Parts: sequence; C-alpha cells; structure tokens
Amino acid sequence: FLVRVSYLEIYNEEVRDLLGKDQSQRLEVKERPDVGVYIKDLSAYVVNNADDMDRIMTLGHKNRSVGATNMNEHSSRSHAIFTITIECSEKGVDGNMHVRMGKLHLVDLAGSERQAKTGATGQRLKEATKINLSLSTLGNVISALVDGKSTHVPYRNSKLTRLLQDSLGGNSKTMMCANIGPADYNYDETISTLRYANRAKNIKNKARINEDPKDALLRQFQKEIEELKKKLEEGEEISGSETSSSEEEDEEDDGEIGEDGEKRKKRR
Repeated sequence: FLVRVSYLEIYNEEVRDLLGKDQSQRLEVKERPDVGVYIKDLSAYVVNNADDMDRIMTLGHKNRSVGATNMNEHSSRSHAIFTITIECSEKGVDGNMHVRMGKLHLVDLAGSERQAKTGATGQRLKEATKINLSLSTLGNVISALVDGKSTHVPYRNSKLTRLLQDSLGGNSKTMMCANIGPADYNYDETISTLRYANRAKNIKNKARINEDPKDALLRQFQKEIEELKKKLEEGEEISGSETSSSEEEDEEDDGEIGEDGEKRKKRR
C-alpha cells in the first residue's frame, strides 16, 4: 500500500497549495485524457499512519484564508479540498501485478453569504462574491446532472466544479453534509441549503474499480526498487570478481626469493 495526501484551497477563484512552501503561488488547473483533471505542481506527501495525516491536515488548515464578518469571527473565505490517494498492488488471475488506486476528497465549502447580514465591504465583499458565484455554478452543475437531459454540464465555469468534476458526475461515490442553523434568523439560508442538498442527493453515479491507472505513484516506486535491486546485484557480482582476482594474485606472490634470485613457493 501507498498513501499520500494533498491539501489545496480555492480563494477568489485561484488555487493555492496549503502545504506548499510558497503560499503566494497560484497553481494551474490542467486536464489530460489519461489522468483527468489535476493541479500542476501541487505538493503531495506520503504518510505512514493516521497521526501523520492529522499533522499534515492541521498544518495546512493553519494556512487557510479566514476573516471576520458580522456573522462569523473566523469565517472561511475559501473552499478547501483535502485529498487522500491510496494505491495497492496485487497479483491478478493472469499472474501479473496490477495496481489499483482510489481517492477520497474531503471538501469544505465556504458558506453562501448575504451582504446585508455579513456587512461585508471591500476585500470581504469581493471574497463573498466569488464564493457565491462558485456555489451558484455548483448548483447549476448539480441541476444539469439531475436533469439528465442537458447535453452540456458547466464544469468549466468555476475552479470548484472543475476540480469536483469526477466527484459529482464521474467514477465516484459522493456524500454531502449540509450544515444549517436552528435560529429563525437564518430561516432563508436554511431553506436554501436544504433545497441544495435535496437536488444533490438525486445525482446517480456508477463507481468502478480504478485498475492500472496511468498516474499511479506505486508503480513508479516499484520500478525504482527493481532497478536498485538490479544495480545492487551487479555491484555484488563485480565485487566478487575483484575479490577472486585479488586472492589469485596473492597466491602467485606468496613465495620467497632465494639467494640465487629465484622465486620459490613457501611450504605451508
């Protein structure tokens, strides 16, 4: 097994690596036929246990963009995606080794905001506008998937929906947790959230096993291990040959020079 994690946030429609050294770097969203949608230069860390994973998640969480509004002193100003990638290798019925890979995306969506309640101005208002726009696009994608009649699903209209493309309408199983407030003051937001979740639960996906994916890191590691083993074996053979030659030379030199100048072999 090989387990690795990555952590990113979408802030003002820009992707940031929460585990990267340069927090100001803006990453690009790319797509390839063999691996699908991915983030170029996004860092990933191999973990050995749950403690490693928790430590890395905590580290990344500290780098998230937060700010104060009238409704929340520590309001998330971005969407965040923590991804756990698991790869395993096993022998198939054909006798060959096959790699299987699965991904778990833990997504924290920023809450929809109404300027009248949050009192957002300036930078906070800009953040709220971007948040609401991406959530609106997500709602449109969900509606298109549920409807089933639409020939076009607007995944590319936001970074959020682009990155969640596989989770929403691809090879996946998806669970959405909708958070609502019990106060009547939040009645409109509560109704909106419940309707949002109700639409999402009607999406139907058919998950399948990802076998021998092109971007499996485990396969790369296995190849490197085999190459290192081969080099090690070659090194041992060379070392063994040099040792034998050295012993033969020692035996040839193992003699005495007599008074007549001729070499005589020692008696043992």
